[in-house]
Amino acid sequence: MGGFFGVASHKECASDLFYGIDYHSHLGAKRAGMATMEGENFFRSIHNIENTYFRTKFTDSLPKFKGTHGIGVISDTDAQPIVVNSHLGRFAIVTVGKINNLAELEAECLSLNQQFTELSSGSTNPTELVALLITQGKDFVDGIQNVYRKVQGSCTMLILTNDGLIVARDFLGRTPAIIGKNHEGYAVAFDSHSFDNLDYQVEHYVGPGEIMKVTADGFKQLLAPNPQMQICSFLWIYYGFPSSAYEGINIEQMRYQGGYEMGKEDDIEADFVSAIPDSGIGMALGYATGKGIPYQRGIVKYTPTWSRSFMPVNQETREHVAKMKLLPNAAILKGKRAVFCDDSIVRGTQLRDNVRKLYEYGAKEVHIRISCPPLLYGCKFINFSASKSEMELISRRVIEELEGDSKKNLHLYMDDTTPQYANMVEKIRQHLGVDSLKFNKLSTIAKAIGLPKDRLCTYCFDGAEI
Repeated sequence: MGGFFGVASHKECASDLFYGIDYHSHLGAKRAGMATMEGENFFRSIHNIENTYFRTKFTDSLPKFKGTHGIGVISDTDAQPIVVNSHLGRFAIVTVGKINNLAELEAECLSLNQQFTELSSGSTNPTELVALLITQGKDFVDGIQNVYRKVQGSCTMLILTNDGLIVARDFLGRTPAIIGKNHEGYAVAFDSHSFDNLDYQVEHYVGPGEIMKVTADGFKQLLAPNPQMQICSFLWIYYGFPSSAYEGINIEQMRYQGGYEMGKEDDIEADFVSAIPDSGIGMALGYATGKGIPYQRGIVKYTPTWSRSFMPVNQETREHVAKMKLLPNAAILKGKRAVFCDDSIVRGTQLRDNVRKLYEYGAKEVHIRISCPPLLYGCKFINFSASKSEMELISRRVIEELEGDSKKNLHLYMDDTTPQYANMVEKIRQHLGVDSLKFNKLSTIAKAIGLPKDRLCTYCFDGAEI
């Protein structure tokens, strides 16, 4: 995943840019970069942040970033920003997305005598590929439309030119882009909470496929939005920061509403509800209200030295770190029937290990409630579970166990009214070793978000795509 931030200001922008990028650190843990422009001169830095905070890498070099306009990114994929000199002029670019046909597009660019100078982990840098596709156009709008036509997957981008910023949201709006304003100028962000302490107010949610030009004096539309939208529903469930909003819909309120709906319908008896922090907290608070039982912190998160910014890319080590961060509270758990809310189950190994500790610390019963439906497909669009084969998903492993084929009768396992769905959930419950397990319904997710189902991407749950 990843997130970007850009500034177009009447004053030096480095400070706002620095803090705005930092507020996207929850979206990535691999690379970070920022670039500013003064006249024809670019100032750029890219750092590895796998074992440190964004701030520790960029604080010392901050004075070198000159200019009133700049962009930056936190990324779980490639090194960015990329700086390009082309017939369109000099520009820097950052992207968020996933290119599934990268090899095919790479070959096309090479056949046109274009060249790649940036490598990302030994492979073509996706952001450089996007930059080359843009330079195939007669102007920026034509070039960005070329990206929309050719990229299979998704791509939202932010471009720094010598006369302002250009923001272009993915053609189907799978990821967001938001424009804010303060008394010195404008900013563009992935997550709107990055505006708050910098005194920006949300001015415009960029539409799917919409292209906007942003300067210190305002913004204008360069290309009208696509009427279709497929914004990722998982942004609300997991990725988004609680005080942010996408499409004007607050993330914490969505999580609360999803938990409330589940709690209202749940018929188990329990003494309290807790969260698997952090993304399960909003759901647990809503569940407590809907169910009419107390919210207590049966698990607490140790954050002083275990932040997400320190989360390594290696999955085995990532799971170990996740375990080390979460501390069961024996005084609250002992002899109690507890409900624990979590955002999702991917492999199931982390949750299984967490649950084992809950029983060891004295919990009488453990009931797991998940804020979304079972994950049945690896994400093709925003890199959520993208590095995982579908057989790494616990739901697919269980289906193979039940059917002998992980792809057989998938449509029945998506339907929460079928015996097949019930059998799958029961098998997952047994794997986790808990007293009960329930997933939220897809209809509840859409209701909690407040958008029609056909405006949401739910591919990872039901394989549906435009």
